[in-house]
Amino acid sequence: MNDTTTAAARVRRWIAEADRIVIGAGAGLSASAGFDYTDTRRFAELFPALHRRGLRARYQLIGTRLPAPLMWGYWATHVADIRFGPGPHPVYERLRALVGDREHVVLSSNVDGLFARNGFDPERIFTPQGDYARYQCEVPCTRETWDSRPIVEAALAAYDPATGEVTDPAAIPACPRCGGEVFLNVRKGPEFIVDPHLAAGRRIQDWLEATPADAKLLVLDVGTGFNTPSVVRWPMERVALGYPNARLVRINLEHPEVPEELAGRAIGLATDAATLLEQLS
Repeated sequence: MNDTTTAAARVRRWIAEADRIVIGAGAGLSASAGFDYTDTRRFAELFPALHRRGLRARYQLIGTRLPAPLMWGYWATHVADIRFGPGPHPVYERLRALVGDREHVVLSSNVDGLFARNGFDPERIFTPQGDYARYQCEVPCTRETWDSRPIVEAALAAYDPATGEVTDPAAIPACPRCGGEVFLNVRKGPEFIVDPHLAAGRRIQDWLEATPADAKLLVLDVGTGFNTPSVVRWPMERVALGYPNARLVRINLEHPEVPEELAGRAIGLATDAATLLEQLS
């Protein structure tokens, strides 16, 4: 067997031996499912007007300020594609099948809802960076958040792909309370409203506290790098270090390193998540 096959066999055995699983997920997992913020081809297809302006990938729009008609032309198209697009997604389906009926929870920095859309129980998922399915006031004037699907659909109905703009001013979303600017309920600054996600965080904390000290716990860390390591990557390491029988599997094409303290009960695989999950299936 080659090294990849040997590693996959080891991971398969560790999953089979686990009685509880913690999944930590970052951008690399969704990229494996086809939602890659660096994908220049898909960007050119979806955003021809922005492509003509010299932009080449979605990551360039993170934090970029655009005129409202152009901004909502981009974000409505992006969210419709990445959050409200049709499923299923084989990468996530394979991951769900591997977990099976074992006790599990999910911590993900992704805001695309792909776990819940592919068979994972929403009550077991914590997304501390937010969710594209909600939007909020930019001030914010209230702690309330709202379903984003109606504003996305309204913007798309007035979207002109040739210019990249929402052509009807009435389709530019505004705060239902104060009439001010709004944005998606994702962590981009201090205005982020974390309230809708706190209950899920408490449930995961309670789950971990109820996990027996001698549990056969598997920590499966997929696609988490160093853009925001404190959100998922480092917490996954701390969880594995906190249980003497825990094992850590890290799947990351560019950053598969694992802590030296976990020698013998951690493995880092420099491979694409989709490739490995297909092997494990």
